[in-house]
Amino acid sequence: MTWSLLARDPQTGALACAVATCNLAVGASVPFLRSGVGAVATQSITNRYLGPAVLDGLARGLSPDLALAGAIATDLGRRLRQVHVLDAAGRAAAWTGDRCVAHAGALSGPGWSLAGNMLAGPEVLSATAETFLGRADLPLPERMLAAMQAGERAGGDRRGRQSAAIRLVSTEDFPDLDLRVDDHADPLAELARLLGLWRQMVAPRLEERPRRADPAGLIDLEVIEARFRAAGLPVAPREAEDPAPAPAGAAAAAGEGSA
Repeated sequence: MTWSLLARDPQTGALACAVATCNLAVGASVPFLRSGVGAVATQSITNRYLGPAVLDGLARGLSPDLALAGAIATDLGRRLRQVHVLDAAGRAAAWTGDRCVAHAGALSGPGWSLAGNMLAGPEVLSATAETFLGRADLPLPERMLAAMQAGERAGGDRRGRQSAAIRLVSTEDFPDLDLRVDDHADPLAELARLLGLWRQMVAPRLEERPRRADPAGLIDLEVIEARFRAAGLPVAPREAEDPAPAPAGAAAAAGEGSA
């Protein structure tokens, strides 16, 4: 019903998942990523509990093979499932149950993993992999999207097209990139449009957002207001800043003993 690509950026260690299907809102159910741990795609009669279970195994130090085997072993519907995983070191593992609808299969190499089911044929996976490997000149999100578009041109989901998504994590507990096309006649083309907007509007200022290395992020009002003015947005005059609020209970404590 779906094909997905997991990849690791060898320069930054970022982990990403790109996925497409002929079903509603694939980005809500297939990709699971955890910074510094790994990426998982769970598909084909999707069991969303498998994503966190595999990531928990990786976080405990298990190899992708063992983390995946442990999660699948507890699932009575494992013959219907397709799951693949890429860890933070770029090692891959995949499971395709024998009741997944043809064509179903998986491919992988150092730093990437690819799996799909209910595809037009094996050429969908081979075209996706060939383009991914051949476009190392592109940034990782654009490279993955180009690969998925090649898979689409090779036939994609045998039922048609409806939704697509791309997600990427680097150093934070939340994604740097998280774009979804939930219902569209050409979801990968629409995803490419959104990725272009993200590259223009969001990517240049990722380092200004609150993050582990800088929990407050950009808070310089001079810089922020200058940007508003440059965009033609009026900025109200600033009043004197209020002092920091006292900790909870401080006011009550200050009044103890008074009459």
